[in-house]
Amino acid sequence: MSAPASTRGALLARESGTGRTSALLPQLTLGLVCGGYAVGAATGWGSARVALFMGDFGLSVAALAAAVSCFFFARAADIRFRPAWLLFALSSLMASCGNAVWGWYECVRGVQVPSPSLADLFFLCFAPPAIVGLLVLAKRPVTRAGWVCLALDAWLIGGSLLTLSWSLALAHTAHVADAEGGSVARAALSLAYPLLDIVLVSMVLALHFRRSSVNRAAVNTAIAALALTVLCDALFTSPLLRQTYHSGQLLDAGWFAGSLLLAYAPWGAARDADNAVADADRDADRDAPRTTSRPIAGSLAALTPYLAAAVCTLGILYNVIEGRRVDRVVVFTGCTVVLALVVRQGIMLVDNIALTQELAQKENHFRSLVQGSSDVIMIAAPSGVLRYVSPAAAGVYGRDADELVGAELSSIIHPDDLGRVVHEVRRFLAAPPGEEPATRIECRFRSGTGDWLNVESTVNRHQGGLILNSRDVTERVRLQAQLQHNAEHDPLTDLPNRALFTSRVRQALGGRRAGDAGTAVLFIDLDGFKAANDRLGHQAGDELLVQAARRLQESVRAGDTAARLGGDEFAALIVGDVGREQDARECQVHEIADRLRLTLSEPYRIGAGEVRVTASIGVAFAEPGISPNDLMRNADLAMYRAKAGGKNRVELYAPQMQADVVRRSELASRLRGALRDGEFALLHQPVVHLATGTVAAVAAQARWRSAQGILFTPAEFLRIAEDSDRTAELGRWLLEEAVEQAADRARSGHPVPVAVRLPARRLLDRGFPAGSVEALLTRYGLPSGALMIEVADSDPRVSFEDLEQRLAALRRLGVRIALDGFGSGYAAINALRRLPIDVLKLDRGLVEGVVESARLHKITSGLLRIACDLGMQSVADGVDVPEQVLALRAMGCTHGQGAAFSGPLDEYRLRRALARGTFPVPGGVPAQPVLAGGSIPSLTGSHGETPVPPT
Repeated sequence: MSAPASTRGALLARESGTGRTSALLPQLTLGLVCGGYAVGAATGWGSARVALFMGDFGLSVAALAAAVSCFFFARAADIRFRPAWLLFALSSLMASCGNAVWGWYECVRGVQVPSPSLADLFFLCFAPPAIVGLLVLAKRPVTRAGWVCLALDAWLIGGSLLTLSWSLALAHTAHVADAEGGSVARAALSLAYPLLDIVLVSMVLALHFRRSSVNRAAVNTAIAALALTVLCDALFTSPLLRQTYHSGQLLDAGWFAGSLLLAYAPWGAARDADNAVADADRDADRDAPRTTSRPIAGSLAALTPYLAAAVCTLGILYNVIEGRRVDRVVVFTGCTVVLALVVRQGIMLVDNIALTQELAQKENHFRSLVQGSSDVIMIAAPSGVLRYVSPAAAGVYGRDADELVGAELSSIIHPDDLGRVVHEVRRFLAAPPGEEPATRIECRFRSGTGDWLNVESTVNRHQGGLILNSRDVTERVRLQAQLQHNAEHDPLTDLPNRALFTSRVRQALGGRRAGDAGTAVLFIDLDGFKAANDRLGHQAGDELLVQAARRLQESVRAGDTAARLGGDEFAALIVGDVGREQDARECQVHEIADRLRLTLSEPYRIGAGEVRVTASIGVAFAEPGISPNDLMRNADLAMYRAKAGGKNRVELYAPQMQADVVRRSELASRLRGALRDGEFALLHQPVVHLATGTVAAVAAQARWRSAQGILFTPAEFLRIAEDSDRTAELGRWLLEEAVEQAADRARSGHPVPVAVRLPARRLLDRGFPAGSVEALLTRYGLPSGALMIEVADSDPRVSFEDLEQRLAALRRLGVRIALDGFGSGYAAINALRRLPIDVLKLDRGLVEGVVESARLHKITSGLLRIACDLGMQSVADGVDVPEQVLALRAMGCTHGQGAAFSGPLDEYRLRRALARGTFPVPGGVPAQPVLAGGSIPSLTGSHGETPVPPT
């Protein structure tokens, strides 16, 4: 037994012992008081006067105590039968008053009690309230026949007792009263006492088997008290005892005990009942359930009319045996008893016929329900043998019901389910029926074809055995299994999905193999899948994913798990091997990952052609105490490091990766705060005409001045601005600030165009509508041609059709378009062919080596020749030394931007430079530049910006 159970048992035992002690004390007190009174009455109380006092006023006090007790119990307690206890209180009060009047004559006045007297009136009023109270306690019949049977039973008992009493004593009493010439009132009084007692006894006996179960202990005690009082009244009315009776005799002890017992009944008996309930609860917790029944009481209730008729017959036989003439009262009473018995039997016969017909009808009804039910109903004996099987077994199990009857229930249950079923049945039978009336069991049954069917059974108790209501749920089980499979597997590849994969990782980290060395998670991403999917279509992309999943599934071991996490991302769980060293196991996992990379990178046959993609794989090994989410996050970080490192490679997780993520997250959070707090500043770098040195435009460049005073360039903070919302917000701020300052400079006499660099993807963003640029130009009054937008980094995901339409719309507003980073992207020629471009801006990488590298010199010269042939202006980004100025001007470049002229300037220095108008050009001003062109505004440089001069 567990500790809590032991504590609970000890507590119950202690409470039970306390309850028994508290209930035993009133009983002992009651017994001692009654016993003391009986001893006093037996010894004559020592004197005749004390005997008279105790025999009169002692009984009055006891009856008064019973009246007060019953009255306060009825008033204080919220009980169902309050009127009954009030009537018992009134009955006891009548007895108390009768004894008080009796004592008044004998003790106070010292005279003999007259007959009849006021005391007789009170004593006669004792029985009627008690009789009515007993009627209140009885169960009320439901039908009229029940009421008639109750009245007949009462008369059968009362008439029988009347016949017997009349034969034994009452007839003699009536004759004596008539012979002595007494008054009619005295004769009636002589007969009233026994007749009322007979009625009271009849009600006690008739209601003993019909009383309500509410507060049974208190009701039983009250009936016992009234029975004891009636018994003493019967002894008192007998001629032999009444002739010699005087107050204070032993007979008074019976009346005294009856009154005190009635006073004890509502309070002490109710407390005993509470203790009995507590004991029953404790027994129910400790022992098996017990069924309570009252077969003996039911038999006595059924035999009551016949016992009454037998008593009546005994009364008549007594007169015959004694040779007396049969009295007319006996004959009349006996006839009425027999008549009542015949009527009662007739009612019972009609009742039995109606019940038999109703039972037959219900039996037919339930038989039709059982035989027509689609569920199989089986009754198993306590030994497990099937005693009944409904005909539905043929349709459900494919086996005849007669074939199953007599077979062991265990013989049709699957061996793997038998132990679980037996355990559940034993647990169910041991549970209290009131707490668990039924249970549900699901197992597999053998069908007539030999297959196993999933069967759900509701099990109930039946005479120590079981009733099983079974139904075939095979299809439901299959559907649940399919739904479970669909919920845990990817619908396209049928590999485990993220939820199931996470569960498998959790099992590997928390199960019995948690300490195995080398458990690892692999995150796999297919490089180039998105481009192939866009080029070939989604159907071909799905086929590629299915083939990749098949290769992955075939490459892992039987105990490992391959999964698809979504899109083109896959994962693999490599469980640890306790039989190998950690280093050897890690080396093996790395080999598995590299083999997976090679397998997934082989060409895929899609339709009539081949598609090539590669795989980037991140590997993270389990560590003691690591959670599944952390392990999967580490593998994900390693996979992204593999993609950033050139793709088509395997990368092992290192703690530094997480530190980089934390640092970038902190910087991104600071960047969001900087946008909110206005920590960004706008600088402008002059775009200079290489032939004349005049300022043709200014390129707007954003700078972030942190709280520590550090000035970050776009190359530093844009790398961590991966949040599209933050990037869009920064782009909107840059454009609006540049337009506003350009308009302010124009009003101040410096109408120089401004160039703003924006990614192509941002131009197509929904958060950057075409109307926003027009609204800015209108709001600040910037003239046509004063704004140039540099299209940066040709993203392959950007649609050229959409970008072309957007740029054309901007040109209609008077916005000039420049192609930034020309010469570096693979899509530069395609963009030049399709997009409406006004200015070509050479990539910084070409400008840096144009002097030292002859190869770059020829490439740059060719690109400038293309710009010249197309009639476009050209701007060289990153012109930092005079030699670059001379070389670019000789090749035909029209404009330059870089440290050779000026770095990014704040607004004050920019206006001073614009007021000056020109910058010195190395080599003097030639008579005629190689390529002619006007002043065209150009945009900011690439992410690698010119260093910021001191401000």
